[in-house]
Amino acid sequence: MKFYKAIFFLLFILLSAKVFSQSSDDLKRDKKKFMQELEQLNREYEETSNNKKVSLKQLSILKQQIATREKEISNINSQLRGLDNQILETTNSVHNLQSQLTLLKNEYAAMVIFTYHNQSSYNKLMFIFAAKDFNQSYKRLKYLQQIGTYRERQAKYIQAMQAELEVKLLILDKSKKDKSNLLTDQKKEKEVLGKEKNNEVKVVAELSKHQGVLKQQQKEIQRKIAKTNKAINLAIKRDIEEARRKAEAEEKLASKDVNAKTGSTSSTRKKAISNSSTNSEVLNSTPESVKLSNNFLENRGSLPWPVTNGEVKQGFGIYRDELGIENESFGWDIRTNAGANVRAVFEGEVKQVQDISGTFLIMIKHGEYYTAYSNLRTANVKVGQQVSTKQIIGTVATDQTSGEAIISFSLYKGLTAVNPKIWLTSN
Repeated sequence: MKFYKAIFFLLFILLSAKVFSQSSDDLKRDKKKFMQELEQLNREYEETSNNKKVSLKQLSILKQQIATREKEISNINSQLRGLDNQILETTNSVHNLQSQLTLLKNEYAAMVIFTYHNQSSYNKLMFIFAAKDFNQSYKRLKYLQQIGTYRERQAKYIQAMQAELEVKLLILDKSKKDKSNLLTDQKKEKEVLGKEKNNEVKVVAELSKHQGVLKQQQKEIQRKIAKTNKAINLAIKRDIEEARRKAEAEEKLASKDVNAKTGSTSSTRKKAISNSSTNSEVLNSTPESVKLSNNFLENRGSLPWPVTNGEVKQGFGIYRDELGIENESFGWDIRTNAGANVRAVFEGEVKQVQDISGTFLIMIKHGEYYTAYSNLRTANVKVGQQVSTKQIIGTVATDQTSGEAIISFSLYKGLTAVNPKIWLTSN
């Protein structure tokens, strides 16, 4: 029974170690990703710091560095918690193995002593022949054989447990070294984070000297954002009204055809689409639109990103910019590589291609859903064109104020903006 308990315990420890290993591998991959991001941000910051004039780009990069550095420290903390758990489990395992090993050795020593005192052939024969009958003699003979077999098995089991104990001690030693290295990394990252936050304070102080110019720059950015949002809403409204007129006209024509066939002079059919119809009903007034809307909905959470390589600089909802001004984002601002290709996230029809303050806005219709892509340097599609999923529709522009390549992506259900987070696949 003790043997099976020991085996069960060892299997539990090994399984726990495997789970931790999987989690640890994920954390290490995240750490590598964070380090690559920090290296890229450090290079960009060095480039901007060579320019004596402090800019919003420096502040933007510093904020990204701080955010990524904090993620890296959080990642290290997660690894430390994992190692602490592993060290605790391994320590408990070592103590348990040592206790079992001591118990086994004591039992084995007692068995050896017993065997020593009864090792002579005479004693064994006397034990066998002292039986009451032949059946009992046979059982005593088998008993002596089983004792020998059991002793050999116990000796092997003790050797195996000693080997397992040595492995656990090596794992424990390695875990403690890994923890020591992580604590060193954590200390360094916190020191660098402190310096970056001090730099942020200095940059903000320097920028505040030119607050008038900066506010003007921010106003220009906000004007462009407002103009883009207005253009998107107007385009969607026009498309809804166009769909409504088209549906009403088709309904009227169908009613006339029915009346002509029946000889009636008054309408006998109720309009499917009217002024009281909802936007969703209007946009799904044809079987093709219904199919496209359903296909788009079925792909929620798995739509590709509008760029192959990027990270969210500004998410959906209310936020404050570098100067503390409150704004609202109706989509995602995605930071990517300069000149990166922009692609459609789903099949559909191009409904808008518009130049807004020197960059392009492209809007694509997917049944009752719309996707908008703004801040494009070039546009490779035209209004009315059918596009497929991941088809390149243009290239991203580089922002003149921040020096960053930012693609603004938004997603609408009718006139309602929705958070891209629940629609796009994890990047």
